[in-house]
Amino acid sequence: MSIAIAKHRIQKLFSEADKIFSKNQKLADRYIELARKIGMKMNVRLPKSLKRKFCKHCYHYLKPGVNSRVRIHKHRVIIYCLNCKKYTRIQIKPKKH
Repeated sequence: MSIAIAKHRIQKLFSEADKIFSKNQKLADRYIELARKIGMKMNVRLPKSLKRKFCKHCYHYLKPGVNSRVRIHKHRVIIYCLNCKKYTRIQIKPKKH
């Protein structure tokens, strides 16, 4: 499998997880798991837009308002996973040295 095919499959799995999430959350989580495995096996880095769609701690697909809470506080986006009760903090503004 080439890197281009791997990226396409990862993108497809994330879009399918988004579609199926309202009907079956476990299947959406499985799609995310498969996408991560493809990425790790082929050594493909996930784009920022996809990295923020799943929890880094429990690897569940995150849907704001359904199983995650998103807040902005002091130049950070704070994503709270309601499955594992952990936070992910993303810097908005670059740090000044």
